[in-house]
Amino acid sequence: MNVSPTPARKKILVADDEPDVLNLLALNLQRAGFEVLKAEDGEQALRIAREELPSLLVLDLMMPKLSGLEVTKLLKQSPQTARIPVVMLTAKADEVDRIVGLELGADDYVTKPFSPREIVLRVQSVLRRMDTVPAHADELEVGGIKVDRIRHQVQVDGKESEFTATEFKLLSVLMERCGRLQSREVLLNDVWGYESVIDTRTVDTHIRRLREKLGTSSDLIETVRGFGYRMVAGGR
Repeated sequence: MNVSPTPARKKILVADDEPDVLNLLALNLQRAGFEVLKAEDGEQALRIAREELPSLLVLDLMMPKLSGLEVTKLLKQSPQTARIPVVMLTAKADEVDRIVGLELGADDYVTKPFSPREIVLRVQSVLRRMDTVPAHADELEVGGIKVDRIRHQVQVDGKESEFTATEFKLLSVLMERCGRLQSREVLLNDVWGYESVIDTRTVDTHIRRLREKLGTSSDLIETVRGFGYRMVAGGR
């Protein structure tokens, strides 16, 4: 009798300087079927991430030695770790901290206090975006932007550009629906997997990041005030 091999559990690195939070998150992620690595400060998180190359990082914003923002920035600078998705934890109410985290390349954020189930759902959602196999065209092209969804590559005006998993999926959705207006709520559902509206500013921040990376092709993403965004083939 042939026995199918058991798929390897995905590694999740959790970094938080509060032992109770760290252990609670680790326990719940383990129960959800993940292998969990733990770090108690930013330097340790950076070292483990570079050595173990986990499938995803859950990083506290405020940690000793290196902050979550600093760890994210350093990881995104290295080709070896640039594609590892990051979920940021923040105890701060100020949206500036969350926006900075997203602009540095974090794929999602959760504000403390949070439920462990919420963290597990966010982690699963981000990993699904990484693993999603395109159901439609493998290659997309609008203006000077070319997307290869099999190789996870983006070319802008003939030059390859790096995009996070979330940025890549957001760009792909807009290109696939070129000319069709997409509300922030629809994008939150289709890109992030959120069934209820949590914070539409997340979409705005990622659109701003897309435009920065698209350079002269940024005008292909059109803002419809009070509603959302659409990709336009000929620019504005």
